[in-house]
Amino acid sequence: MKRKLDIFLVLLLMLSLFLPVTAHAEGDGNIDNGGSGIGSGTDVNYWNPGDEGVRITIVRADDRLAVTNPIDFTNRNPNNIQIHFGKNSKLDYTNGRALAPNTNSCFYVNPSKAIPQIISTSGSPASIDQIKSYFTDQLVIQYIADVTGMNYDVLISGDYKLLLEPIAYITFGGIKYAMTATEAALFDRELNGGLRSKMAALCHKNLPLAMFLETPDLGYPAWDGSTNKAASNADIISSLGLGIVRFNEAEPEPPEVTSADYEYRVNTEVITSVTVRGGQADPDHQVTARFTIGGQTYTVSNVYYPEGDSQLAWVRWRTPATPQTMTIHVSVSGGGSASQSTITARIVDLSGNNPPNPVADDRNDAYSVATAPNKAQKTSASWGVWHPWWHAYWIWHGTDEDGYWCDHGWWEFDWLSYSASLSAAMSVVPDAKAPTAYGKNMKSGYGINQIVTANVSTNQSSAVTDAQTAVTYFPEFRYETYWRQLERTRGGYSSLFEFKPNQYSTYNRRTHFTPIWFPDGSYTPYTWLIDCWTPAGMLSTNLINSVTIRGSLWDDWHIAPVKP
Repeated sequence: MKRKLDIFLVLLLMLSLFLPVTAHAEGDGNIDNGGSGIGSGTDVNYWNPGDEGVRITIVRADDRLAVTNPIDFTNRNPNNIQIHFGKNSKLDYTNGRALAPNTNSCFYVNPSKAIPQIISTSGSPASIDQIKSYFTDQLVIQYIADVTGMNYDVLISGDYKLLLEPIAYITFGGIKYAMTATEAALFDRELNGGLRSKMAALCHKNLPLAMFLETPDLGYPAWDGSTNKAASNADIISSLGLGIVRFNEAEPEPPEVTSADYEYRVNTEVITSVTVRGGQADPDHQVTARFTIGGQTYTVSNVYYPEGDSQLAWVRWRTPATPQTMTIHVSVSGGGSASQSTITARIVDLSGNNPPNPVADDRNDAYSVATAPNKAQKTSASWGVWHPWWHAYWIWHGTDEDGYWCDHGWWEFDWLSYSASLSAAMSVVPDAKAPTAYGKNMKSGYGINQIVTANVSTNQSSAVTDAQTAVTYFPEFRYETYWRQLERTRGGYSSLFEFKPNQYSTYNRRTHFTPIWFPDGSYTPYTWLIDCWTPAGMLSTNLINSVTIRGSLWDDWHIAPVKP
């Protein structure tokens, strides 16, 4: 099937303007692979076997944050790369980073021990055993630690993992590119299928299938799809083109909750989505998705996508007012199929965990300072919709004098991109009823006020909710046990959150009382802002702000005998 290439040609023209000894195994490799033959290319669109590498990122396991800049291992010297997309990992793109072409030199590392073949070809399939052996080799891991500047013992402590991504150095449209599988899929979306139409066997099959997970990890699922057919952009972005090396774990990690299963808050507007694929969906082959939620059916019509690709289908709904576990049933009619037919949604209530009433003789002699949490956050997301349009192709049937015109056209597809971003700020100040407070300084025992502002921007408002929930945790409880769910005092895409009126406040103030025993220094509440929902998942962010404690409210009391 032909693809619309006008946008692709314009983008390509714009981009062209920018041109000027073995040791024992240390880790556990969560990597598998697939792929098959690659057809011959053209003089402007081709890839040479061996023009490949692996991007390596060290990731902290508990919050899935990169702790080093990614490095690229390769046996080649790709000094002729004209365009690459920077040193970004799959995690960066998952968290919403946009694809951006870069014409600076493409930094790479030639390891002292050559990497094994990564990308399969028809005459030479890559060996997953060799790949696993290489990236779990003690000397290789020591070398990775040296190159990235990370302490080797810290790296293998069990708190960190290696994220591996295969890279291909290709010529496309006569221009030399370096790209991971995820970048290739994102680039193809920008070109409305222009890359897939020319180089699908590499960029949508052998490159992404060079590595995928055997068990879920770092929020990515195990791959259970085809290992010898071209994958869709959506599947590549979500599930392919990655391997993971774990350390000091005797058993594989248990399966993680995937992006298809959700935890929602009560009485909250949310988005639930699935991926629909199978055949081609166009106005002549209608595909419809139906979500049955709490006894009500939501219908999503006009789900379109080209042959071999897929489309997100989503529904916007409000959760019930009481905690429960719900099963959402998904059905697809018209030839396609959904990524899941059932989705489990856990509805939780975060209210009711307010701190107890502080009293004047409270003590905590064993208190020690805790570090504020840093939960996994996602401040931007992108998704898209395939838009079909008819490419007319009229053919005359009959003789010159007697016949008729017949349209032998076909459906073309444009990719319409959408995105959303979340920004927020948090302000903590002494309560106005604290008599000796000045600026951000106050005595312990008095209250604080807090305001959180959240701003959401998007080019598809129908598919994005406001930021709806903010939860604040406090240092005196080591950011555990108790918290305050803030009240949203202004809704919309520019929302405002404050403490609810405190039942222990004489004046019913929106305040939180600091404990009288709290030591001098910074008092730093932490807020997790969540429940900004998009078809590509929930946006969230971490926020902290401080006041300074100097003395206690007892310093403001003076007891003396009354003069006669």
